Amino acid sequence: MPARPTSAGSSGTLSVTALTAPVAMGYIPLGMVFGFLFVQAGGDWFMAVLTSLVVYAGAAQYMMVPMVAAGMPVGTIALATLLVNLRHIFYGLSLLDTFPRSPLLRWYTAFALTDETYSVLTTLPRDTPPRRLALLALLNQCWWLLGTLLGAVIGTQARIPLEGLDFVLCALFAVLTVEQWRARSSPLPLWTAVVAYAVGSVVIPAHALVVAILLSIIVGAASYRKGRL
Repeated sequence: MPARPTSAGSSGTLSVTALTAPVAMGYIPLGMVFGFLFVQAGGDWFMAVLTSLVVYAGAAQYMMVPMVAAGMPVGTIALATLLVNLRHIFYGLSLLDTFPRSPLLRWYTAFALTDETYSVLTTLPRDTPPRRLALLALLNQCWWLLGTLLGAVIGTQARIPLEGLDFVLCALFAVLTVEQWRARSSPLPLWTAVVAYAVGSVVIPAHALVVAILLSIIVGAASYRKGRL
């Protein structure tokens, strides 16, 4: 499990808004794409916003659109979402000791722990106030909700091409990866991810991401026990 910085660095002195700015630049356009696709598939604009409020599952929301349009059972959609987001369990476990003690804030922080939010939170010092962590998570979801609302409203009015927006997520992860690299003294997490995905691409190309995640978990667990992370 990834270690967090032990002393305040650049991340510890930045405002909450500044810390969430890179996520906002990714979440607003990506949320717009989801809202647009949801409405174009026949859904109401307010249901798109409600989905981003209650489900808030990123890629799983994209996956949900064609499944709902095809009339698949709710149980099937829920199971698929669980499998896609299973990695979030490990995110929560690695930050459990730093979550707010308040039951409501603790529940919400765990609920809002997306890939991008996790990346930002793990660059903060260990002494970061728990309420600040919850506020960061809340702002990130607000960016996603804003994007969803804009996309849903546009989707009810016009049809526009979405080419190029699929690169936004890649660009966002590139920025977050750089921040992770700067926040750690050990390059092991980054190289583990690179090598694990390379192995997955060679061994099982169709499921390279799943293989990479499993290998990264194994290496991370072994390194954590040895005190290297």
